[in-house]
Amino acid sequence: MHTIKQFLSGAQILFVAFGAMVLVPLLTGLNPAMALLGAGVGTLIFQIITKRSIPIFLGSSFAFIGPIIVAKQLWGLPAVQFGLFSAGFMYFIFAIVVKKYGMDLINKLLPPIVIGPIIIVIGLSVAGVASQMAMGKSGSVQVIDDSSAMLLAGVSLATTIIVSIFAKGMLRLVPILSGVIVGCIVSMFMGEFDLASIKNAPWFYTPTFGAIEVNWKAALFMLPVAIAPAIEHIGAVMAVGKVTGQDYTRTPGLHKTLAGDGFGVCFAGLIGGPPITTYSEVTGALMITRNFNPVIMTYAAILAIILAFFGKFNAILNAIPLPVMGGIMVLLFGTIASIGLKILMDAKVDLMQAKNLVIASVILTCGVGGLTLNIGTVSLAGVGLVSILAIILNLILPNESSKT
Repeated sequence: MHTIKQFLSGAQILFVAFGAMVLVPLLTGLNPAMALLGAGVGTLIFQIITKRSIPIFLGSSFAFIGPIIVAKQLWGLPAVQFGLFSAGFMYFIFAIVVKKYGMDLINKLLPPIVIGPIIIVIGLSVAGVASQMAMGKSGSVQVIDDSSAMLLAGVSLATTIIVSIFAKGMLRLVPILSGVIVGCIVSMFMGEFDLASIKNAPWFYTPTFGAIEVNWKAALFMLPVAIAPAIEHIGAVMAVGKVTGQDYTRTPGLHKTLAGDGFGVCFAGLIGGPPITTYSEVTGALMITRNFNPVIMTYAAILAIILAFFGKFNAILNAIPLPVMGGIMVLLFGTIASIGLKILMDAKVDLMQAKNLVIASVILTCGVGGLTLNIGTVSLAGVGLVSILAIILNLILPNESSKT
């Protein structure tokens, strides 16, 4: 019975990560099946290196969407794959620095006033996406009628909240899965669930591995892009530690988590999938379910690998109406932002101090506002950009006590 509970929790994790995981390849022209395979194998590699001690799932990184599109136009998809494979080495550089200088350097660069607002941005920067999905919109396109969409989103959100707070026993472990199932059942009665696509999909198919071409220009183009998700990885590991009450930066060590993520990125790029990164959605799911056993990530990874070859299941997941996932994401992304607030509160950060107020204000405004910095062919935005800004501001601004 215990194994069944953990398996269901793993399935729930995959459900949470699935939408974002396949969105990146759909936007960039990469193979969605390779995204599943890369995420599954990459997570297992991460668990091997970290001795399965952290409840983290690795999925497609949004930081690479723009660079992949640009690089495809410049050098073609095979060269892009080599560039994505090379991006993993940035994680190894970070790992070496951490190994040599320890967490003292990280704590200096990333104190609570830096990490807290960054994690808030991780949650709130995608709040618009959740709201759009809940309203039945895909970009500017109204996929589902507004009133129907809000009903589906409300049912899914309400189910998730009710199960997470009031359910007992095994059911309490799967609030998100419950929200998805109830939302899909209601959508079937409303005629918003696409059964035809599931019927026409094959049961099994073999995904095609992309060809790879050695191109050092593409490699140098992609390498700095990985700075942003590498910094995000550090924040995510700290965030998971706050949720579980463990210090993963010391055991198994941040250098090992970075190396594990890096090897996962290399593997994903090698087979033609998007680079992978720690998923903040999963952190939100952990906070809701309170199930911190890393074995659930093993089950999620194995399921992802199996489903890369399972045509029917991919069709089922693709058929889930946008508002169903949108309603659940409203809760998840807000939960992530709450973790950032908790970090600030636990550290008793004084926002009346000018330095702290400036850092928090800049991070939140630029991160949630979507500020983008273009330097030649390199584009920095979102979490990556505000992370760099926060680190710089924290280093150059004087502390209150040091002002003359």
